[in-house]
Amino acid sequence: MGSTAVTRGESGSKKTILITSLALFSMFFGAGNLIFPPMLAVQAGDNFWPAILGFLGTGALLPVLAVIAIALSGASVRDLAQRAGTVFGVLFPVLAYLSIGAFYALPRTGAVSMETAITPLLGVDGLFASGVFNIIFFGIALTLAWNPSTIMDKLGKFLVPALVVLLVVMIAVALTRWDAGANPPAEQYAEGPFTAGLLEGYLTMDSIAALAFSIVIISNLRAKGFAEGKEIVNGTIAAGIGAGVLLALIYLGLAGIGRVIPNPGQYDNGAGLLADAANLTMGKPGQIIFSLVVLLACLSTAVGLITATAEYFSEHFAGSYKVWAVIFTATSIIFATQGLEFVMSIAAPVIGFLYPPAITLIFVTLVEPAFRSRTRFTWAMFVPIWVATIWSAIETCIAQGWAADALSNIVDWAPLAEDGLGWVVPTLVAFVIGLIIDFANPKPPMIVGTNESVEGEVVTAG
Repeated sequence: MGSTAVTRGESGSKKTILITSLALFSMFFGAGNLIFPPMLAVQAGDNFWPAILGFLGTGALLPVLAVIAIALSGASVRDLAQRAGTVFGVLFPVLAYLSIGAFYALPRTGAVSMETAITPLLGVDGLFASGVFNIIFFGIALTLAWNPSTIMDKLGKFLVPALVVLLVVMIAVALTRWDAGANPPAEQYAEGPFTAGLLEGYLTMDSIAALAFSIVIISNLRAKGFAEGKEIVNGTIAAGIGAGVLLALIYLGLAGIGRVIPNPGQYDNGAGLLADAANLTMGKPGQIIFSLVVLLACLSTAVGLITATAEYFSEHFAGSYKVWAVIFTATSIIFATQGLEFVMSIAAPVIGFLYPPAITLIFVTLVEPAFRSRTRFTWAMFVPIWVATIWSAIETCIAQGWAADALSNIVDWAPLAEDGLGWVVPTLVAFVIGLIIDFANPKPPMIVGTNESVEGEVVTAG
C-alpha cells in the first residue's frame, strides 16, 4: 500500500510539473515571441544559424536561467533585488512589473491581437473597433485571471494544448511545402549575426517576465502540496526547463518558416510573413488558424501578466489582488486601443534600461551557490548590479538624445559598445572586485532555496 501511494504521488508531481511547465510556456509565448523569429530568419539569410542561436540565448535560455535563479534564491524578485540596496530593491521590481504589465507587454497583447489577427481576418479597424475588441479581449483575460490559484490549470490544461497544436500545424505545413534558398543577410546580420540575434531576443522581454512569473510558479507548486525547500526548488527548475525547451523548439519552427517562405525580401514584419505563410499553404482556413494562434498566444500571455502584476502590487502596496487586476486591465485597454506604436513609444526606454541590471541580477544569483562554502555575496551583488544600472541609465539617456554628446564619452570606450553590450565588461570587472571584498570579509553563506543564511537571518541589503 505504501509503495502504491508513493508511486501515485510521484505520478501526480510529474503531472503537476508538466501542466505548470506548459502554463509557464504560455505566459512567455506572446505576440513578440510569435513574430520575431520568422523576421530574424529573413534578415539573417545565409547567417541563419548563428543568428538564431543568439536569439535562443536571450529568448529561451536566459528566461530559464531567471527561473532557476529565483528558485535557488528562494526569494521574490523584490527580496532578491533588495540585496543590492533599498533603492534598487524598490525601483527595479516596480519598473519590471510595470514594463511587463500595464506600460508595455500587457497592452501589447491586445494591440497585436487587433492589428495582426482581427483586422486582417475581419477587415475592421479604427479607434472604435479597437476599443470594442480590447474591452472583450481583456475582459476574457481578466475573467480567467480572477482566481490566481487556478491559473496554472486553466493555462496548462486548456489554452496551451490548443495553442501548441495550431502552431505545430502551421509550422509543419510550411516546412514541408517549401525549401530554403540562398538569401544574403541584412546589414546588421552580415558581420555579427550571433550578437544581432542575441539583442533581438531581448525584445521578447521573457527574461524580465521570468523574474516575475517564477513566484507564480512557486506559489502554484506550494498550493499543490510540494514541500518547502528542495522539492519546490527542483519542481520550479524542472518547469522552467520544460518551458524553455518548448520555447526553443517553437522558435526554431517559426524561424524555419521565415527561412523557406518564397520571396522573403517583400516582408518588413513577422506578422505579415506568418499571415501570408498560413494563407499560401492552407488558404482561408490557414488565415483563420493564424488568427487563432495570435489570439491564443496573446490571451494566455495577458492572463499570466495580469496575474503576476496584480499579485505583486497587492502584496507590496495597498489594495487587493482583484482591485489591482482591474486597474491593470483597464489601463491596458486604454493603452492598447491607441495602437502598437503608442505602446512602443512609452515602453522602449524602460525596456532598454532594465535589461542590463536584470541580466546581472540573474547572473550573480546563479553564481552565488558555487561560493556558498566560502561566503555569501554582499559586495559581489551590490557593486556589479549598480555598475550595470548606472551604465544602462547612461546608454538609455544617449538613446533618447538626452545630453548624448557629453555622455557618449563616458561609455563609448568599453569593449562591445558598438554591439550594444558595452555594460558587460565593466559589470564583470565590478563583480570580481566585489567578490574579492566578500572573500576578505566572509559572511554566513546562503541556504539554497531560501532567502536565509545558515545562521537563520533573513538576507536583504547589506
